[in-house]
Amino acid sequence: MVPTIVPGYAAILALIFIALSVRVIRLRRSTRVPVGTSRNAELERAVRVHGNFAEYVPLALLLLAFAEMQGFPGWSIHLLCLALLIGRSIHAYGLSRQNEDFRLRVAGMAMTFTVAGLTSAMLLARVSRIL
Repeated sequence: MVPTIVPGYAAILALIFIALSVRVIRLRRSTRVPVGTSRNAELERAVRVHGNFAEYVPLALLLLAFAEMQGFPGWSIHLLCLALLIGRSIHAYGLSRQNEDFRLRVAGMAMTFTVAGLTSAMLLARVSRIL
């Protein structure tokens, strides 16, 4: 089965990734820091927001695509994808703030971990029935 739901969410997440990338590039230009962060707090924060997004989104999308290919109900795939999108968005927003609200970071990570954990459990349950 070819995924038809996950690609749409992947495209939206890719646009967010591009926006986060552009933000880092602009900050690098304005601070004249081509590599690293030179201990610039705003640049460090932007680099970590971008990096954290890059660290978690690909694995989550891969798991979600596998779940969709395994034939899990469309509503469950939409729900998990939406949770990933919301979780990553609020995490990026929370971490981007100089005067951050730590609750947003925690909520965003909790949603991301929940999506990855639930999707992993769904896939493992399906595999264990096959074996």
